[in-house]
Amino acid sequence: MLELVIIVGIAIFIIIYRKNPGENVYKIVTGKVGEIYEKYAPYSFRVVRQKAIELGQEYNTRQYLTQIAMIGGVAAAVGYFYFYSIIIAAVYAVVAICFVPYLSYLRLQRVYSEFIFEQIQTYTTNVIMEFNTTQSFVKSLEGVRDSGVLENPVLADVSKMIDMSYQNGTIDESIEYFNSKYPYYMVKNMHQLFLQITKEGAKDSGQALENMSMDIDSLVEGVYRDQMDRKNFHGRFIKFGLILYLLIVVIRYMLGEENYISMLEIWYVQLILHAIAIINSLFLISGEKYYNEDVGVE
Repeated sequence: MLELVIIVGIAIFIIIYRKNPGENVYKIVTGKVGEIYEKYAPYSFRVVRQKAIELGQEYNTRQYLTQIAMIGGVAAAVGYFYFYSIIIAAVYAVVAICFVPYLSYLRLQRVYSEFIFEQIQTYTTNVIMEFNTTQSFVKSLEGVRDSGVLENPVLADVSKMIDMSYQNGTIDESIEYFNSKYPYYMVKNMHQLFLQITKEGAKDSGQALENMSMDIDSLVEGVYRDQMDRKNFHGRFIKFGLILYLLIVVIRYMLGEENYISMLEIWYVQLILHAIAIINSLFLISGEKYYNEDVGVE
């Protein structure tokens, strides 16, 4: 089986080289992968990845290859030390490498989520500051839009809010639109306060807005504290997850090489070992998902 995989790989390399003489095969392969990605990747994922590239937080080719080598190497080591089989080690490595795009997706979602949260924090804080000067919600939005502190997609949505407000003559629909796009507590609470000020009036709107600004600062502090806690948890979690794989290796040495090898001949022992490896892997993936999802969402 392994020999067949190697032969197929060599054959593919030769075919690519013969069809593109004088060109770098590695660049050809990565280029084709990129074309396939651009064609079939979901639109939302492409947007997230493009923003990560703009922020300078997308992995380069070397970083991705390093990640592939590390994940594939760990999986191959687990497969070999569990089963003493090069074939199983190769299968484990291939399956593990197939999860790299998913892990990349989770990481990019976190980067994008952090960026959006920072933009929302900037939006709410600056709208309150502008309102203290203009005493008009729409004029405040225009001031924030023109100040250059926001980036797309939040900037485009603020511009749409302004257009909707002028078209409808009220701020209700524009606020509803923005709340649905960015369902953060700080956004909903601030917009609710502006609706009350606009429709009902307020004897001391300055004090109410100052209290709202303090609430936002407290909320933001809590979110950033949660992000730091997640980061610390993430490092410890990965170490713990990798240690779980070593438990079988410890058991192997406790039983002795000969006894362990003889036990591998029993089908249900192999089934149990596969189950342990899969459960440990799912445990690690679920931890990665928790670390990367909904960052900044309250």
